[in-house]
Amino acid sequence: MIPQPPAELDYNAGPFFTEIGQEFKKHFIDFGLKPDHRVLDVGCGFGRMAIPLTDYLTSKGSYVGFDIVPSGISWCMGNITPKFPGFNFFHANIFNGNYNPTGTVAARNFKFPLQSESLDFVFLTSVFTHMIPADVSNYLEEIARVLRPGGRCLITFFLLNCESRMLMIGPGSTFNFRFLMDGFSAANEKIPEAALAYNESDVVSLFQRCGLKIVQPIQYGGWCGRNVFLSFQDIVVAEK
Repeated sequence: MIPQPPAELDYNAGPFFTEIGQEFKKHFIDFGLKPDHRVLDVGCGFGRMAIPLTDYLTSKGSYVGFDIVPSGISWCMGNITPKFPGFNFFHANIFNGNYNPTGTVAARNFKFPLQSESLDFVFLTSVFTHMIPADVSNYLEEIARVLRPGGRCLITFFLLNCESRMLMIGPGSTFNFRFLMDGFSAANEKIPEAALAYNESDVVSLFQRCGLKIVQPIQYGGWCGRNVFLSFQDIVVAEK
C-alpha cells in the first residue's frame, strides 16, 4: 500500500489529498480514460492523481508525471515507482514565481520529452491556474503534439464569463480575480501566479488554434460560488 505523503512536505499533500485524487479518477474515467491508456500527468506533485490510478491502469497502459517541485518527484520515485514500475516521474526545473522561483527553464520554451502522438490521455489539475498566457500556450501546443489523433486532455481552469464575473464579487466566492493583467486576471496583484483566471473566450480560441476540439459542455466549477457544479475548478475536456 502506498502511504499518503506527509502534509508538511508541500502544497500538493493537504488534508483532502485522497479525496481529491479519487474525485478526479472518476472524472478521468467519465471523460474517456481507459485502463490501457498511455497517460501524462502535468504537474503531478506528490502523486495525488497517480496513486488512485495504480489500481486502474493495466500493464498495457502507462503513466508519466512531471513536476517543477523536486521534493514531490523524489517522493513519488521512492514510494510509487518501486511498487508500480509502469509509473514514472521526472523533475522539470521550470521557473514559476510562486512554486519554483529558482527554476532555470522558461515554461514557454519547455518541450515535453515525449514522442509526438504517443499518448492517449493528458491531464493537468490546477496547473494552468498558476501559469501566464505565453506558458499556457506552449504547454497546450505540446499537449496537442504528444496526443494521438482521438486522444483527449482534461485541464482545469478558473474561467471568466458573465456568470463567474458576477458571482466572484459576492460573499460565496473563494477568489475575486480583480486585477487585470496582460491576458489574464489575478487574485493577488503582487504574486499573480498564486491564482489566475482566463477569459473563457480566450481559452476556447487557444484550444482551437492548437487543434483541440473542446468536448461540450464545459464543466463549470464552484470556486465563484455556484450552487451547481462538478468540481471546485472549471474543467475543460478536449479531443485531438
